[in-house]
Amino acid sequence: MSTARDVLTPATLAMLQSIADSGSFAAAARAGNMVPSALTYRVRQVEEALDVLLFDRASRQARLTDAGKALLHEGQRLLADIDAVANRVKRVATGWEAQLTIAVDSVIDRLPMLELCEAFFALQPPTRLRLRTETLSGTLAALTSGQADLALGVAIDARLPAGLPHRLLGEVPFVFAVAPQHPLAAAAEPLSDELIRQHRAVALADSVERGGGLTVAVLPGQDVFTVSDMRSKIDAQLRGLGVGFLPETYARPYLGNGSLVARELLRAPHVMQFCAVWQAAPARSSQGRALAWWLERLEHDVTRAALLGAGKHRWLP
Repeated sequence: MSTARDVLTPATLAMLQSIADSGSFAAAARAGNMVPSALTYRVRQVEEALDVLLFDRASRQARLTDAGKALLHEGQRLLADIDAVANRVKRVATGWEAQLTIAVDSVIDRLPMLELCEAFFALQPPTRLRLRTETLSGTLAALTSGQADLALGVAIDARLPAGLPHRLLGEVPFVFAVAPQHPLAAAAEPLSDELIRQHRAVALADSVERGGGLTVAVLPGQDVFTVSDMRSKIDAQLRGLGVGFLPETYARPYLGNGSLVARELLRAPHVMQFCAVWQAAPARSSQGRALAWWLERLEHDVTRAALLGAGKHRWLP
C-alpha cells in the first residue's frame, strides 16, 4: 500500500486542484490528457494512503470534503515551499551561503544591528540569517566552536587565537555606576578598591559553555550577583542590588535622569577594546557573499562606531 509520502507529489496536488477547480473528474482528466478511470484510480490511491475521503461522491459535482479542502490548502503552501527551495538552491550556487550565523555580544547596540539586518534582507538573499546573543568569552567561543560564522563584540581580553581574521570595532569606556540610594553614592571620592570590595558587585554571566570564562572588574573576595544580560544588570544596579561598571553609552540616560550616579575611583578608568572576528574561508574556497557583505559594512567607521553605541543613547529591549 502506498504511503502519504508516495502519493503526495506536486503532480498529484496539481491534479486534485484541477478536479476541484473544474468540479468534474471527467473535465480534469481531459485537461490532464488522462482517461477518467486513470484519474479516478490516482485519487483513490491518495485517499487510501491518507485514509480519508477527499471528494463527496454523493454529489453530482466533484466537491471537496473538509479533509480535501485542508489538503489543498496545505498543498499550496508545500508547492510554494518547493518553489522557494528551488530558487534558494539556484542562488546558493552563485556563492551565497545557505545560512549565516552571527554571534552578537551584549555590548553591541541592538538598534544598529537590526538596521544592518534590515539592509541585508533588502537584498533578498537566499541566505538565512541567525543571530545568537553571547557575553564575554562566549562570543568568541561561538565562533571557534563552529557555531557562528561571524562574531561581533569580541573582547580583546579574550586573546584571539592565531590565524583568525579580525577587525577592531573600537574602544568602549566604562563608568562605575551606583543607585543614588546605595551607600557608595554618598561615600567620599575617589573610591578605593578596599571600600568597593565591601559591597556586592553585579556581573554579567559569561556565556561560554565550558571553563571559567571571563570575569570583568570584579575584585577578589567581593560578593557577586550574577545576571544573564545587560538589561538585568542595569535593572539590578538601578535597584541598588549591587554596583559595577557599565558601558558609558548604556549608562548615559540613567546618569542623565539621576537614576544612577557615576563615581570616581582610585584605579585607572576602565576601557575595553572590542573587535569583529570571522571564520576564514577554507583553502581554495572563496568567501561566501553573505559574510562578504557584512565584512564590507564593517569597513565603515560609522558602522563600527554605531555598533558600539558611540554618539547616542543605547536602545535596550
